Amino acid sequence: MKFGIDAVGFYSPNYYLDLRVLAEARGVDPEKYYTGLGQHKMAVSAPGEDVVTMAANAATEILTPENSADIDTLIFATESGLDFSKAAGTYLHGLLELPSRCRVMEVKQACYAGTAGLQLGLDHLHRHPEKKVLVIASDIAHYGFNTTGESSQGAGAVALLLTQGPRLVILDSPSGFYTEDTYDFWRPNYCSVPFVDGRYSCDLYMRVLEKTWGQYTELSGFGFRDHDYFCYHVSVPKLVFKAHKRLARICGEKELSFDELNAQINPAMCYGREVGNCYTAALYIGLLSLLETTDALDNKRLGFYSYGSGCVGEFFSGSVVQGYQQGLQSHADYLAARQELSMQEYEQFASFTLPKDGSNFLVPPYNTGSFRLTAVDDHKRIYTKVDAKDANRT
Repeated sequence: MKFGIDAVGFYSPNYYLDLRVLAEARGVDPEKYYTGLGQHKMAVSAPGEDVVTMAANAATEILTPENSADIDTLIFATESGLDFSKAAGTYLHGLLELPSRCRVMEVKQACYAGTAGLQLGLDHLHRHPEKKVLVIASDIAHYGFNTTGESSQGAGAVALLLTQGPRLVILDSPSGFYTEDTYDFWRPNYCSVPFVDGRYSCDLYMRVLEKTWGQYTELSGFGFRDHDYFCYHVSVPKLVFKAHKRLARICGEKELSFDELNAQINPAMCYGREVGNCYTAALYIGLLSLLETTDALDNKRLGFYSYGSGCVGEFFSGSVVQGYQQGLQSHADYLAARQELSMQEYEQFASFTLPKDGSNFLVPPYNTGSFRLTAVDDHKRIYTKVDAKDANRT
């Protein structure tokens, strides 16, 4: 039996900030962001938009009454948690009207959590191949104004429907994984923004790649040239270029030409350049970008590198299913149609917070897709579906 990804849903906020605008406001050369980081834009979540609403928007792209009836597990991966006890997936379960006989959980391990959810879901399918698993990765990356991380913010969600006999990608069992207790990126409960040791985190990203790749190749028997394309966790695109060049070197490959490098990893970063770092969702936004922007992927082997600060990493692979295009819809037009924010609007959106004491509060309406956080009432978050006529309200 073959298991993997049958469908992918995607959502990112309808608002963005061009990094040229950010650079001008912060007195920075725009090429530091556009060329130095390889990042062009960052998605900005509006008031009334959080990891739950983004996740619901992503999931509705791929759910039908027929496949929803077979979902018995919902795994919500995020590092933008909303509650110390109540899993964010329980809100989502209600909004999506999933079966009541459904396990729901929230998983956390920085940006790696999406892959943790994927692997947990695949393990479940091996025991219950007649069922389906919904894995959601949804995050809002926020570092604060005038910080070194401000240019690598972003927001987005990916919904993965895992099944037997998938239509998009068959995932292989062998994988290499590695854990080490580190402090390269962390956010204590009492902080609204994370602490980041950027250079240390980049070094770990590289070192864990080497360790997980070594395990993976030993277990799978695959080498560098057995993979046609590679998808990496993308905090910023420039780091991925450096990591892939290093991987080629440790595999004994000659120095990759610019064209070879671009061909192997750039298609998986097209969407990421437009939305920024989406933490748990970033790797799988990369997969969707590759599938939707590249032709003739039938039977091609993909390598996946997932990294989460703190730290856990994993390398695994999969093969694109023959006829995969029938299960896709392009999101390029959607990203192009988003509304650009001025610097003032960006700072207004990014400064928005709910009352810290849980006071009752009505959230102003913006374009948040088909779902929005409407209010806080008696310390409870109130989510609603948005009428089609109100969906594009700004």
